[in-house]
Amino acid sequence: MGKGLLAVALSPLMLAQGLYVRRTVPQIPEPEGPRQGEEGQGPELRLLIVGDSSAAGVGAEYQGEALSGRLAEALARSFRVRWLLAAQSGFTTQDLIHQLQVLHPQPWDVAFSVLGVNDVLSGVRPKAFIARQKSLVELLRRRYSVKRVLLSGLPPMHRFPSLPQPLRWYLGARARGLDAALRAWAATQPHLDYLALDFDLEVEDMAFDGFHPGPNAYAQWALGVAEKIKAWQG
Repeated sequence: MGKGLLAVALSPLMLAQGLYVRRTVPQIPEPEGPRQGEEGQGPELRLLIVGDSSAAGVGAEYQGEALSGRLAEALARSFRVRWLLAAQSGFTTQDLIHQLQVLHPQPWDVAFSVLGVNDVLSGVRPKAFIARQKSLVELLRRRYSVKRVLLSGLPPMHRFPSLPQPLRWYLGARARGLDAALRAWAATQPHLDYLALDFDLEVEDMAFDGFHPGPNAYAQWALGVAEKIKAWQG
């Protein structure tokens, strides 16, 4: 039986599992702490961080130990970083586009985007996902004068311990499909790059909800992003 037919056959079970997950997985608030700042010494680097709950740092207690805080800390060793976090739990790519259309525009050198999990959960197909990513990148470059955009790959949802089987298998397959499409599209675009989430994401590195990164995972993630940005600016 092919994957499509198997998914159809299992759809009643996965629907029930999805409802169960919504009821039982803890809802973790976004961490406290500053969402913008300036730190470090050296050449100026203006950094915009956008995206969903992982960009917003869910799974960490404070922003300083979340993705934005760790990334600003890593870049501050080489640059005078002025950064802003524009992210919210539950955001799909389309949600972020709507927010950026009304956010006060200002110029940024680099934008780092973390999206995709909520597109998976919303059932967005790869073609539509890439069309929305294209609109997002065009908006960042036109309205915010972004010079380079770095797109984060999707996380390995097939390994999320909070998701029961076969729902974990199904969402994992959808996430891998969107991720492959994102990687392929990014490779064809100037001023754009893709960063795979290929660090070891062990259960102990995740938040207690079994769905979001924990502080250790954020630290690993931020180092990879910083190295990519440093290579651009070098």
